[in-house]
Amino acid sequence: HTHTHTHRLIMKVYAIGLYNMQGEVPSVLAMSKDVSSFNFFQRGSVDEFLSFFMKTVVERTTEVSRQCIEEKQYRLYVHCRSDKLCGVVATDEEYPQRVAFSLIHKAADGFKDVHSPSSWTSSPSDTPYPELAEMIKKYQNPAEADAMMQAQQELDETKVILHKALDSVLKRQEKLDDLVDKADELSATSKTFYKTAKKTNSCCVVT
Repeated sequence: HTHTHTHRLIMKVYAIGLYNMQGEVPSVLAMSKDVSSFNFFQRGSVDEFLSFFMKTVVERTTEVSRQCIEEKQYRLYVHCRSDKLCGVVATDEEYPQRVAFSLIHKAADGFKDVHSPSSWTSSPSDTPYPELAEMIKKYQNPAEADAMMQAQQELDETKVILHKALDSVLKRQEKLDDLVDKADELSATSKTFYKTAKKTNSCCVVT
């Protein structure tokens, strides 16, 4: 039992991002990350990769949908809404799906209360939303967050969540390795970090 208990303690929310889907290309409206649980020397690369993975998924999500994208030990929960606001939460694989979607719902609604859609631009500095940093702290404890969100339970029970691997979100002929190579927002250090991580993981399947 202690094993399960320690597992519950390490559930993590790594990032929350809100994206403007009004234009041709989605743009970040607000973003908050917490990479403190990673090795100090890896934090910069993890930070860059979270942005890269989130952007990659949002750019390839056109329809109004809710999905969970799985990539190694990460989960990206994505909710693209009919109001052209798309929320993404990056967590570890232990984090409860329902709470992740509740977080997106709360973050997106809160953001719209402060910034009406006509004020959205492609620059996050135009739509400051410091509450995201508070939310990411509060939601590190899913039990506490879940208790707050009980009232919204029905929100999640009725909708189908699609689960897919990150590779399956990519368009035909696209390969994740090529996207990583071409990504301007990833430093050389991060690209090397990705390749090394991939090599060490390729032999093993985590069950």
